Amino acid sequence: MSQKSLLITGCSSGIGLAAAHRMRAQGWRVFASCRTQEDCDRLTAEGFESPRIDYCDEASITKGLSEVLAATGGTLEALFNNGARGLPGAVEDLPAAGFRKIMESNLIGWHELTRQVLPIMRAQGYGRIVNNSSVLGYVGLRYRASYVASKFALEGWSDCLRIELRDTPIDVILIEPGPITSSIRTNSAKQFFEWIDWENSPHSAVYRKGLVQRFTEKEQSLDRFELPASAVCDKVIHALEAPRPKARYRVTKPAHFMYALRRLLPTKALDWVIAKG
Repeated sequence: MSQKSLLITGCSSGIGLAAAHRMRAQGWRVFASCRTQEDCDRLTAEGFESPRIDYCDEASITKGLSEVLAATGGTLEALFNNGARGLPGAVEDLPAAGFRKIMESNLIGWHELTRQVLPIMRAQGYGRIVNNSSVLGYVGLRYRASYVASKFALEGWSDCLRIELRDTPIDVILIEPGPITSSIRTNSAKQFFEWIDWENSPHSAVYRKGLVQRFTEKEQSLDRFELPASAVCDKVIHALEAPRPKARYRVTKPAHFMYALRRLLPTKALDWVIAKG
């Protein structure tokens, strides 16, 4: 039997990198894509096939997928959409251009890659599409509007796709992690200082005591409930290999806890809990 093929995006670090190693150990042929060629070269040195795919660059999506299909003879068993960015900042401080960039990176690019993958899966008669969402795909958090908006949209987009494909052998699955150790905080800091005019914001005092202080610390403290990226891998394996995968898999206690609160509490009560957290 030929080796099952899996394309994972955002493999330079964090969940993507952990999943690439774990799924390769599971026997999958993993195509571990990254946004930059430098990271692709590093993964190639580790023995991975690593096409460059940048969600903000449609040409790279087409080219990267073409490289995968050329290597597999035109098939692809599974896609794990994973790469994403964050741009912290209050809604009123988010420039439209920065907001648009996050939506392109966290949603529109996923849409384009998935659209290009679906005809392959339809032709071969099977497939799995796994989308890495977040606890912030079903609850909001102040100063995270761009990321929250992209993940809320991803949840709805995935639901629609799952319903549209329900009569096909193609499954659509969401992974919803809570706090996971990754480089997204470091990358978010770069986005914050690039896009947010925080010193002239009505939220400047809060930024200074919170985001700015945390972003400028040499070592950023961990969330007490934070788990390593490897904690997501068991759910990814189940999503990709279970005969009847679930529509959603939550990871970490905060993800389960916030989902329960969202179901049980009135909106204003939930707002109070999140604001106090």
